[in-house]
Amino acid sequence: MLEILAITLPIFLLIGAGYTAARTGLLSRDNMQGVGTFVMYLALPSLIIRALTDHPLSEVFNPTYLLAYVLGSLAAFLLGLAISVGVRGKTLDAGAIHALGMSASNSGFIGYPVAMMAIGPPAAIFMALNMVVETLIIIPTALILAEASRQNGNGVGQVARQTLARLTRNPVLIGLLIGILLALTGLRLPGPLSQAVSMLADAAGPAALFTIGGMLHGLKVRGMAMDVSQVVLGKLFLHPLSVLGLFLLLPHPDPLLIAGGMLFASAPMISVYPLFGKQYGQGDTSAAGLMVSTLASFVTISLMIWLLTQFGLLPV
Repeated sequence: MLEILAITLPIFLLIGAGYTAARTGLLSRDNMQGVGTFVMYLALPSLIIRALTDHPLSEVFNPTYLLAYVLGSLAAFLLGLAISVGVRGKTLDAGAIHALGMSASNSGFIGYPVAMMAIGPPAAIFMALNMVVETLIIIPTALILAEASRQNGNGVGQVARQTLARLTRNPVLIGLLIGILLALTGLRLPGPLSQAVSMLADAAGPAALFTIGGMLHGLKVRGMAMDVSQVVLGKLFLHPLSVLGLFLLLPHPDPLLIAGGMLFASAPMISVYPLFGKQYGQGDTSAAGLMVSTLASFVTISLMIWLLTQFGLLPV
């Protein structure tokens, strides 16, 4: 247990440092947003570029991992949508936002730092693949469904085109394309530029965790127990189980792939989840879900690492 805490405790100490900085006024919300912008536009793209250029493409784009994570995440999304709309009678836009929170992990801000400490350098490769799944499949699907509900089915094609157009300006995807181009052509970044990219990549994990802590300050949970419980339980338990189920259906999955997929799927939902929720009347629920899942993940991620160790999937 001490070895497991040695992995998870530093992660949540950094989150606590960010929360403390925001609570004491050491950093304002604008300052914290600036740190988040640095992570999203510079540090994470640099991390992806380094991961893609330091490993052969055949190693990076592992079809087994990608297939299991895509289908597992979609299964969690569809189950979340069915629970919200079919069982609890929520509108399609509310159901889509609930499903988004249950199936889109915070791969860059929490998943990567945890996985890096647990499994080492392969974590960067898994993060790059997960971000493709989240930004190209899960998030667009949720937003298109939510917008379709608002427009009663009219203009769905236009909504889809606008969503995809916004994705082309996503810094993470731009970093992914640059990394793939460099890997395919065999080109290497000049020494000083490569060193700068590496330094930015090293800053991604700590800065991301600090930002998450700052974002938690001021979030409140009130009068929304059912919605928050569904989203949090779905994200921290249903999503990892769905990913595990898909891995077990595939022939002879590599234990490292299973461990990576489970660790990332166990992370709380994406940090921008409250922003999406606010657009569709789910702002309070999504903000509370982010806070509760982030705090609860200290226990659930520690438990996940222990279980992976017990089953021989993760040496500690």
